[in-house]
Amino acid sequence: MKSTATNKTKKVRVIPGYHLTLGITVTMLSLIVLIPLASVMVSALKLRPAEFWSLITKSTVRHAFATSIGCSFIAALINSVFGVIIAWVLVRYEFPGKRILDGCIELPFALPTSVAGITLSKMYSENGILGAPLAKLGIKVSYTHLGLVIALVFVGIPFVIRAVQPVLEKLDGQYEEAAFMLGANRFQTFRRVLLPEMMPPVLTGFGLAFARGIGEYGSVIYISGNSAREHTQVISYVIMQKLGYIDYASATAIALVMLILSFVLLLAVNIVQMKQAARTNNV
Repeated sequence: MKSTATNKTKKVRVIPGYHLTLGITVTMLSLIVLIPLASVMVSALKLRPAEFWSLITKSTVRHAFATSIGCSFIAALINSVFGVIIAWVLVRYEFPGKRILDGCIELPFALPTSVAGITLSKMYSENGILGAPLAKLGIKVSYTHLGLVIALVFVGIPFVIRAVQPVLEKLDGQYEEAAFMLGANRFQTFRRVLLPEMMPPVLTGFGLAFARGIGEYGSVIYISGNSAREHTQVISYVIMQKLGYIDYASATAIALVMLILSFVLLLAVNIVQMKQAARTNNV
């Protein structure tokens, strides 16, 4: 009797109706994600292979891809380093204003990207608070690739911090103490004890920041200058430019390449997360 009652209890669901909830889930995903993405693929696949290749290999498009991918990669690397440092400080140290600083990490998510772009371009202009001292040193930030990297660091660093922070919170300090007792120095402890635990979330944060940077528009559109001559046009701006010229063929072709890049990056992130989950379960 007790086992029957237990089985009945386990079958109870807080939200009843498996078929209903599954249908709602599939419908929402289809309307919001799958159908729009499928429409992009269908429109792009209508092009002949030679035409598709010629559209995505134009000079301006190639330079825009190189700018977006290159700057996003550099920004993601910077975020991987400083994101780990910030996460370490937030987890391992107590100091006044810690909760406020921790809450500010999500500011790039909540702040409209266009506001971030205007603010950064103003601050780093030759007359700005930060741009003026740099200009005296001969360093120009706004309307350069350096400005693009700074903007992408701003929007991408929360991904690394929030990916690493939970792992550091769960990491038992006894492992570090044991390493010190066995004669390991600080570098050896970090390389052999901490780094293997942090590497999967760091790679996850890197992939998410990289993917976000490639498709970023609002925060980089003002600080980049959008100069074809200086190669500061990002690929998202080129898509908007093509749409403004009513060149839907080029826009959809570029969008398909962006879709494939995003899918590959997110697939890599999911593989890393699955391997980390399997490794955690086996421990």
